[in-house]
Amino acid sequence: MVDLSRKPETERHARAGCRVRLGQAAAEALRTGRAGKGDVAAAARVAGIAAAKKASDLIPLCHPLRLGAAAVDLSFEDETTLAVTAEVSGTDRSGFEMEALVAASVAALTVYDMLKAVDKAITITDLRLLEKSGGKSGRWTRGEG
Repeated sequence: MVDLSRKPETERHARAGCRVRLGQAAAEALRTGRAGKGDVAAAARVAGIAAAKKASDLIPLCHPLRLGAAAVDLSFEDETTLAVTAEVSGTDRSGFEMEALVAASVAALTVYDMLKAVDKAITITDLRLLEKSGGKSGRWTRGEG
């Protein structure tokens, strides 16, 4: 585990995302709220936030951090592609990239779990860090380097 004891605490933020590719029936079940297991979007948001808080339990050598805020957003990019975005921020000695990535992935997995009875061919793609700020390396945004 990397020694963080001498690093200063700074305000930090990370945003990550992924896509969930759904069939027509699964997309319709999500849009209309007619999934057999309940409100897919609400469950995915809560699951993602809960996962962000547990990132250090899931990933070896990942430091437990004090999250100040976490949010998960789901929106359709087109008829059958759901964009999942997770944002995590707080003040600590290490960045929140892993927490944001875990939140986005678990939210997407929750969508799959709740809609798999409708469509087992759902695909989760493009898990990636979108931006981060804070710490020694400062601000980074995908596409800017």
